[in-house]
Amino acid sequence: MHSRSHRSTRARFAIIAAAVAVACAASAAAGYFAFSAQRSPGSAAGDTSAGAGSKAPPRAGASAGAGSGSAAAKQSGGPASAALPKLSLAQMAGQRVIYSYGGLTPPAALLALISHGEAAGVIFFGHNISSQAQIAKVIAELERANSSPLNPVRAPLLLMTDQEGGIIRRMPGAPLLSERQIGAAADAAAEATAAGRSAGLNLRSVGMNINLAPVLDVYRRPGDFDDQFGRSYSTNPDTVASLGADFITAQQRAGVAATAKHFPGLGAAAQAQNTDKVPVTLNLPVSVIRNTDVLPYKAAIAAGVRLVMLSWAVYPALAPGRPAGLSAAIVGGELRQRLRFGGVTITDALEAGALRAFGAIPNRSLLAAQAGMDLLLCSGQNYPEGAQAAAALERGYRDGRLGAPAFTAAVRRVLTLRASLSR
Repeated sequence: MHSRSHRSTRARFAIIAAAVAVACAASAAAGYFAFSAQRSPGSAAGDTSAGAGSKAPPRAGASAGAGSGSAAAKQSGGPASAALPKLSLAQMAGQRVIYSYGGLTPPAALLALISHGEAAGVIFFGHNISSQAQIAKVIAELERANSSPLNPVRAPLLLMTDQEGGIIRRMPGAPLLSERQIGAAADAAAEATAAGRSAGLNLRSVGMNINLAPVLDVYRRPGDFDDQFGRSYSTNPDTVASLGADFITAQQRAGVAATAKHFPGLGAAAQAQNTDKVPVTLNLPVSVIRNTDVLPYKAAIAAGVRLVMLSWAVYPALAPGRPAGLSAAIVGGELRQRLRFGGVTITDALEAGALRAFGAIPNRSLLAAQAGMDLLLCSGQNYPEGAQAAAALERGYRDGRLGAPAFTAAVRRVLTLRASLSR
């Protein structure tokens, strides 16, 4: 990548400068944003795919694509065509990566990325939290870095966790009931509403603004993958749809964006079919997937859910050989086109065992972005994983494997979401 002569490098940057000038002119007329092609000093090396960095990057400013209309405005809390800041390529890539770290203190390298506008946000796990006061102090530190004058993105970070309820809680406190307990309650709708509201208030009290909940899987039998942890409201898709929408509505009214997961559904997974650990294939007819597993997502989208997390299971009837989050047929076809979802898509954990056949983090990141995923969830609790994902996105943009229109649309959706969230 760095073997060209100094003269050819200067010529290449002259061409890029001209392209940026054209992009800036287009930006003034069409509300798009331009970027400089400089590489961030914080970017990691990542994969060694042939041809990476061998072409001048495509010009920003293409159509916002899927989700740029009224549906996106409703789900992301603001106008989808809002003006965006000028971003470097490293900053564009960073807007698509959620970082994680180990221990109680975020690493200096992550704070530096945030201060330069090269990270979308952070996911927190139980080992990051010793108390509400401690995590609130950490979040205040992250937002101070985010407020750096070096950061062109003047919007809150995406600060998230899994606060589903029951035993799946990263933070102490609400919601105490699991989805299974809510579904079995005498007044399930009231309990789902109370759980959503209390989850939102709990997370907002420490400065978090996204909950990776609710689970909308329609479980099939007692003790299966979802039911063993109480992560499904019911075996009835209409019940799951209704209670999930109640949770989403209440939580988002409390100021925390909801994430419906795991599209198009893990309810048919058996007890040992855990995508975090192993590849999972769910051989379901298209009619069952759409009429049972996908049904709750229609209600969630109607309720204005901000994010949808894609499953890492393979659904041969929809996309043979590709996990849902790596499949354009599922992300773009089923979720964007059939269900008209205009909000933000987020992967499940990139380090999941279900993806072992798809290479290391850089290649997984590239495939997820090519499939249409907006945010890459790097939840391995180490900073380098996120850096590798961001570097892979940069390379994919530079060499054309990630097209400019789709890349720009993804960044636009993420930044619109960020701008809609209160600090």
